Amino acid sequence: MLEQMTGRLDFHSNALLLRSQRQQVIASNIANADTPGYVARDFDFAAALKNASGMQNGGAAGVTQTSAMHMRLGTTSAGAPHPDLAYTVQTQPSQDGNSVDLDRERANFVDNSVRYESTLRFINGHVKTMLSAITGQ
Repeated sequence: MLEQMTGRLDFHSNALLLRSQRQQVIASNIANADTPGYVARDFDFAAALKNASGMQNGGAAGVTQTSAMHMRLGTTSAGAPHPDLAYTVQTQPSQDGNSVDLDRERANFVDNSVRYESTLRFINGHVKTMLSAITGQ
């Protein structure tokens, strides 16, 4: 019963952690916009969230942990989802080899910020609903 109540919270907490990690990656890209040879990085949020959610429900993409001493794939040591970073497609070639498109990175930053805030609001709303159910209001 408790697992059903917290299932949605677990999903949103994974989404929040991934949004935070994506924000760090995008901020790193923006910070290195003038670094010669820097290649912008990003990750597929939907695939990372699916992977993180699938791990909670029994296993990570067909990989099972056979010993408690084995490292868990796809998570950090604290248990947070850890997505696979990929290089972004270069849209505006530059002579110094830098692939950061500041307009795209700024748009991604703002979009991710808005989605991060909406995830926080979902979590807040879910907690308020659970509290009102517990107190019988």
